[in-house]
Amino acid sequence: MDALDRKILAEVQLDGRLTVTELAARVQLSVSPCHRRLRDLERGGAIRGYRAVVDPAAVGLSFEALVFATLRWEDADTVTSFEEAVSAVPHVIQAQRLFGEPDYLLRVATADLAAFQALYDQQLARLPGVQRLTSTLVMKNVIDERPLPD
Repeated sequence: MDALDRKILAEVQLDGRLTVTELAARVQLSVSPCHRRLRDLERGGAIRGYRAVVDPAAVGLSFEALVFATLRWEDADTVTSFEEAVSAVPHVIQAQRLFGEPDYLLRVATADLAAFQALYDQQLARLPGVQRLTSTLVMKNVIDERPLPD
């Protein structure tokens, strides 16, 4: 990956709806080579896809919490069961497996505190293998959806 590929990646991270002509102009390249490089970045996996970034508050999900999950055991079956179950909870908008304790960090979006409490009690606390859940509320997103650095 060279400097021109990095410029292309920087531009599409800022605006994934750019036409190839607009992108080519921004990176100072003609359309055909720009299109070829873009397709190579897509095929090579550097660009995993394109999507709209939706404001959670605009769709009634203005409450956000971070939930830390510690599992009883970390054997393969427990990990697989937990990951499959947590993947089926739509309000978990991000889940990351961590080294050390806790085992997982879950980013959860709900309408309000009451909805979060119901989700916590009825679904998150019942996930397979969970020993302990700890949560904290997000006061404000300072940096969200930042493009990757060069």
